Amino acid sequence: MQLLLIHSDFIEFEAKRPTKMAEEVEESAKKGRLEEALCAFIAVEKFDEDDPDAVIAEGAKQVADVAGQVKAHRIMIYPYAHLSPNLSSPATAIKILTGMAETLSGDYEVMRAPFGWYKSFTISCKGHPLSELSRSIKLGEGEVVSQALKSEAKAVSYWKVLDLDGSLVDIDKFDFQGHDNLQKFANYEITKARAVDRVPPHVELMRRLELVDYEPGSDSGNMRYYPKGRLVKSLLENLVLEKATDMGAMEVETPIMYDMEHPTLKKYLDRFPARQYQIESDKRKLFLRFAACFGQFLMGHDMSISYKSMPLKMFEITRYSFRREQRGELVGIRRLRAFTMPDMHTLTRDMASATEEFRKQYLASISILKDVGLDLEDYEVAIRFTKEFYGENREFIEGLVDIVKKPVLIEMWDERFFYFVLKFEFNFVDTMDKASALSTVQIDVENAERYDITYIDEAGEKQRPILLHCSPSGAIERVMFALLEKAARLSEEGKLPMLQTWLSPTQIRVIPVAERHQARAFEIAGELGFRTDVDDRDETVGKKIRDAGREWIPYVAVIGDEELSSGQMTVTIRADSTPKNAAKSKMTVEYLRKRVSAETAGKPWRRLAMSMKVSERPKFI
Repeated sequence: MQLLLIHSDFIEFEAKRPTKMAEEVEESAKKGRLEEALCAFIAVEKFDEDDPDAVIAEGAKQVADVAGQVKAHRIMIYPYAHLSPNLSSPATAIKILTGMAETLSGDYEVMRAPFGWYKSFTISCKGHPLSELSRSIKLGEGEVVSQALKSEAKAVSYWKVLDLDGSLVDIDKFDFQGHDNLQKFANYEITKARAVDRVPPHVELMRRLELVDYEPGSDSGNMRYYPKGRLVKSLLENLVLEKATDMGAMEVETPIMYDMEHPTLKKYLDRFPARQYQIESDKRKLFLRFAACFGQFLMGHDMSISYKSMPLKMFEITRYSFRREQRGELVGIRRLRAFTMPDMHTLTRDMASATEEFRKQYLASISILKDVGLDLEDYEVAIRFTKEFYGENREFIEGLVDIVKKPVLIEMWDERFFYFVLKFEFNFVDTMDKASALSTVQIDVENAERYDITYIDEAGEKQRPILLHCSPSGAIERVMFALLEKAARLSEEGKLPMLQTWLSPTQIRVIPVAERHQARAFEIAGELGFRTDVDDRDETVGKKIRDAGREWIPYVAVIGDEELSSGQMTVTIRADSTPKNAAKSKMTVEYLRKRVSAETAGKPWRRLAMSMKVSERPKFI
């Protein structure tokens, strides 16, 4: 389906003459006019025939979202075949257009222009930034669309900004001066402009650094990881696992596929707004998981839990989770169909303990992102809740804003459409002004009952816990994306991009000036430890140094005659350098070892992903 949405002072039409495919309508329906209306020009397409109900739900949701943003209370549904060359059958088009009108009519005054007629129309566009928007809805072949996605059609969001003084300001009245990234994030969320129209900078970087690449032999959104990329990904996974363990979580492992007809799972699948891969095996319909919720909740159902164990946490690094994202949204590692999600679920006794845990996990997420190299100024905060929850917990939510010390984007609903009443996300805004969610925590008030999870209280009675969903970092691939996009931004600002030393595939490179210096270079590499390699290629020292710079290596030590005689190395320190001025320092092996040790203390470590000798390494790209 293709949508052209125009916020108008008025829209009026008159049906002049029927075509061969015209629907029969009464005389009164052949003309109409709406004042102050959102006009939805719609082309229903061939692949919409696969699941018309899902298209109705998603189409109505998109129209309702925009109507809420522009504060329109009237909607015109207008068939407009000119938006696509790949049109559906007339029967499907009429079904979808009629279905969207009926879905929207519960909350809006809706008028529908007849299908298959030559019509004249007049429209007056208001001309504000959101008055002309387009949408493309493509529900992929074989995907499963949950009831939650369909119910979203009636969900109206109220967009606000919560300021440091506790003021909840309408989005169109907030002064964004000094908060450019927050404004970009708000625009992205409100307009729902997920598709990309150019290649973002991180794609070139992920390939040039030989970290990640597209896999043409797989489905879109499934990537290949070269040794260096696998190393970085593993280090990030280990960091989040260690932090979750420090928070008291027990590591578990659960299956990646589940029975779609399992009564409990089916109900939960219908409550989660995501599209799934579906497969068949032994005449059973299965779906690939999008998170660890299914397995961990089924495990919780079978456990015997005492109040003494509360809060109880289970954690899994889900390699992989799957979502059938729409094709136009897939680019690089920003949005994938197969991804690694660190997923922790917490059982708490009541709402008071749930909010206490929520705050702790909010703080832990800030700490984890800082450890990987993403500071508070690198991302924006979204907090989403029901109006009722906000009324009952206003001071608590304002406290979350106090922690980050900057305004946050608020999305509020009159009613609860999902399983959670409160959710936060940390969102990285990239160089294309697209936002991507990193860390998140949700307070779940449904699934303890749905999965029949209980604990025994002090009186020996069974009680229902309140659940928290937490991904302390967000998807690991998304963290890598954010780090590369941040590096690209630093380059634009005239700074040298780099990963933190503990994350760098090579932490120290030793460059011998000539062949006679190689033996000592390898000795030094052994004395240093860490991920230290030796560039033993038959190249000039200048080229070796330039190549090390292109790999973002934090420390590059040159060994020549002077270094052999003095016992000190000439070391280029990338963190202290600029593009035009390399920061060099004389230091001993022991001093460099202590310096790198201090920078990597408390962080996960893995050995080199490839040979210590640069000359022995293959080229992947």
